[in-house]
Amino acid sequence: MDRSLRVIAVAGCLVGTTACATVPPPPPPPVISFEQKMAWMLELEDRRILRLPPPPEPEVPPVQEGRRRPPVAPPPPTSSPDLSVLVRDPEPRIRRRAALAIGRVRLAEGVAPLVATLADVDPEVRAMAAFALGLVGDRSGESALLPLLADEAPLVRGRAAEALGLMDARTAAEPVGRMVAEYARSAPVLAMQPDEQTSPAPEAEAFKLGLFALVRLRAYEPLAAAVLEEDRPVTVWWPVAYALQRIGDKRAVPALRHLLDASGRYTRAFAARGLGATRDEPSAEALLRLLTPSGHAGLEVTVAAVRALAQIQAPAAVKPLTAIVSDPAVDPNLRLEAVAALGALRDRDGLPYALDLLADRSPALRTAALRAVAAIDQESLIFALATMDPDPDWRVRAALAALLAELPPEIAVPRLRSMLGDQDRRVIPPVLSSLGRLAVSDLASILFDHLKEPDFAVRAAAIRQLGRLKPEGAAAALREAYRTALADSASGARAAALESLATFGPGEALATLTDALADRDWAIRLRAADLLEKLDPDSDPGSAIRPVPGDPIVAYDDPQLLAPAYSPHVFIETTKGTIEFELAMLDAPQTSHNFVALARKGYFNGLQFHRVVPNFVIQDGDPRGDGQGGPGYSVRDELNDRPFLRGSVGMALGGPDTGGSQFFITHSPQPHLDARYTVFGMVVNGIDVVDLIAPGDVIERVRVWDGQGWQAQEVQQKRGQTRPLFWRVGWLTASCRPSSSRPWPSSSPLSLIPPFGS
Repeated sequence: MDRSLRVIAVAGCLVGTTACATVPPPPPPPVISFEQKMAWMLELEDRRILRLPPPPEPEVPPVQEGRRRPPVAPPPPTSSPDLSVLVRDPEPRIRRRAALAIGRVRLAEGVAPLVATLADVDPEVRAMAAFALGLVGDRSGESALLPLLADEAPLVRGRAAEALGLMDARTAAEPVGRMVAEYARSAPVLAMQPDEQTSPAPEAEAFKLGLFALVRLRAYEPLAAAVLEEDRPVTVWWPVAYALQRIGDKRAVPALRHLLDASGRYTRAFAARGLGATRDEPSAEALLRLLTPSGHAGLEVTVAAVRALAQIQAPAAVKPLTAIVSDPAVDPNLRLEAVAALGALRDRDGLPYALDLLADRSPALRTAALRAVAAIDQESLIFALATMDPDPDWRVRAALAALLAELPPEIAVPRLRSMLGDQDRRVIPPVLSSLGRLAVSDLASILFDHLKEPDFAVRAAAIRQLGRLKPEGAAAALREAYRTALADSASGARAAALESLATFGPGEALATLTDALADRDWAIRLRAADLLEKLDPDSDPGSAIRPVPGDPIVAYDDPQLLAPAYSPHVFIETTKGTIEFELAMLDAPQTSHNFVALARKGYFNGLQFHRVVPNFVIQDGDPRGDGQGGPGYSVRDELNDRPFLRGSVGMALGGPDTGGSQFFITHSPQPHLDARYTVFGMVVNGIDVVDLIAPGDVIERVRVWDGQGWQAQEVQQKRGQTRPLFWRVGWLTASCRPSSSRPWPSSSPLSLIPPFGS
């Protein structure tokens, strides 16, 4: 360069000050910690979004007149809080956890990153990606899952089959059946004992998941080809019995009869249930042998046999059933089942026994007896009602209100009208329902009046009836009912208003449904979006409802969520004894912490087990006791790959993402609940107490042990343990920390409708 030009350049830099300043080099990429990535994933899945919006662009200072713009350093590179990015993280445990989060968000946009993750080098990541595709449920992932049925890792094969079943991919039945057949005669499967719930062998797990997938796909032929040889099952392990009974095909009857003679209680119970579902009359004799008051076959088997004989309509069952009913020493839950079976059989020989129980001390037995008498002989029920005072228990009165719809209107309507004044408003919903079924002349007026009720459940019942009746002015009244229900802490009346309005068509419903997309309760937003999509398939309400409103139960970056030091244990002290279960802090963190927070407030103390279905679940956590109550908010589902086994603790739901305080504990394996309800705990002590719980039993107190303080020591002494406390804490700490690519080892002994219908 010419000397004069160099002088001019230097002078220009001096005059312009920053005009020739050197641009700072970009900073090095930040190191994002495991904890930060976990916090991102927890937030994204809880808010039901795949990514957080990018931060705003930095403001550029204005340029003064006559000066050049000063150089601006580029923003520092960041790792994006985006699940589609995190699922490609260098660390396998992050990739696996991100895949699960995508599945929980349940957006079709998540299918593409999950499909890409199916090629991951880590088999546990591939398995979780497959499971997550099943949670999303979008059939566009089907073709990518099919090759995984031949994956080198058995667990990946099983999860791929499970996902195909969850998304109802009927065309996948044949390849899933071939995968099941490949493992059906393998040593790990043949080594399984009838009642073994879990196996450390991945081949057995893949076999089991494949069976359950075939059930969801309703594919009897591939199932039979895989597990039967000349109508005999190749193994008596309970998943085979479950699959054959659940699929509901009469061709399975010979195999079910064979399984009824097996040694396992789960195997035999599922076999009995299947024989009842197929109405196989020749099996009645074998089922009758299981009906003894002593229940020698085990409660699961005896209960299943009672129900099966009622379905088959076997007259010979009446005598052994009356023996069970008349023996007060028999398990109360078995007596309840026997009374229900007598009603289903409609045999007059059972009538005296049912009539005797109308005065029993147990409200549950009185309720069952009412139903049985009504089924066997309506005249006897009418006579009994004429001589009886109103029952002191609201549950019996509510059951009677429902039964009255089956009686002649001249008998039922006057009694129902009088019941509208019941002091316990939990009785009113079934009264309104029965008046609707009987089509009383002034039904519309009654329903409009009950839209003013303070009790949200009463309003919800009136709203549902208005949606069915559709009297003049109903649509306007329903829109007003939704606005009134905005003041409720519970969402039941709002949900009912939206569903009833939708039946009037777009003209009457669209405005309110659109408003509901911004409801403070995520579950209502979700329901409104679903209804809008059905009314207007071209709309896209799913994007308008996100992100989930409100604050989380626990902050996403709280160490209790990211790296809990202990696996807390919950002690439910009941009138029948104490049930102890361990919380699944890593698999269902917000659900677990929600339960702990409620327990520490004393929320559950004094509540009754309002629902008990023998050989299925016990259910509690409802302060109302009618199945409609909750804490006044909802928590998101945290669906995970833990199966529902005997002693699993799950969150009860009234629809997607409607959990709150109601929980259930399973009596036996319930695979149809898998990936549909959140498993957030497992009973580790007191499973016999779970069996003893009957309707109306009370939770006296719920305590939580988190590894600290006198409470753990007191519980330890109460249980008579001699092992030092630090041993247990140390073991739990090791099992809880995410020290490997899988946060919760599948080989752990603690790994594992709906509660509203079996």
